[in-house]
Amino acid sequence: MTINCKGSLIDLSIPRVMGILNVTPDSFYDGGQYTKDTPILNRVEAILEQGATFIDLGAYSSRPGAKQVSTEEEIQRSVPITKLILKHFPEALISVDTFRAEVARQNIENGASIINDISGGLLDPDMLSTVGELRVPYILMHMRGNPENMQEKTQYRNMMKELLYYFSERIAEARAHKINDIIVDPGFGFSKSLDQNYELMAKLDLLHILKLPLFVGISRKSMIYNLLKTDPQHALNGTTSLNTLALGKGAHILRVHDVKEAVECVNIHQMITKNTSDI
Repeated sequence: MTINCKGSLIDLSIPRVMGILNVTPDSFYDGGQYTKDTPILNRVEAILEQGATFIDLGAYSSRPGAKQVSTEEEIQRSVPITKLILKHFPEALISVDTFRAEVARQNIENGASIINDISGGLLDPDMLSTVGELRVPYILMHMRGNPENMQEKTQYRNMMKELLYYFSERIAEARAHKINDIIVDPGFGFSKSLDQNYELMAKLDLLHILKLPLFVGISRKSMIYNLLKTDPQHALNGTTSLNTLALGKGAHILRVHDVKEAVECVNIHQMITKNTSDI
């Protein structure tokens, strides 16, 4: 599997790592750490040196109960950072974490490579047409409602069947808008209870029926630290465990705070896969 980023084909047959850069004051783990140029550039340098292929730039926290941010403020937060990163790291592949078409447009026009939309195009009616026009890869996530009320929408008759139906419908809509490179994100922590998150992980390989790259973002989330009765700061071991499991179930991209540890997971998984194929 490949995706086209700024004219370069990225091979996803070897799993890739996406390092998180939140420029928000209220993200659940690293909020407020990256609001000045020097810490931002140091973070980007570390993400790239530790082996990540992509940088995921977020300017709007999607954690439950997060403060609303206007489109204008999200643009003011994100576009200068896209420019700053590419000025110092011109080969960087930036994914913009947004559900707003205008934020997507302005960042892509300033050099970003991918749109990562938690809403699958359902929170902005212009998102899919905009991404299709911009001709960039699109990460399409499953969520019900919005970040403020998503955890009130966890009732499913059959969660996996409903996810597959959702993706079939949203993928068809994205294709109708001429989006060629679609990556599927099942949305761990979004509109799912703790038990449902682990059911999703256990049955993750069912999503391969969609025949699209699979994106997993579970880094330091509440599904880990609530189960282990700890907090985000002490959830790295659980994150690594689940990332390893996700790779075994065919994940193509891991979105993480801790790049070095995730790259190590990929390297170990690749060695196991190599030796398994020789049996």
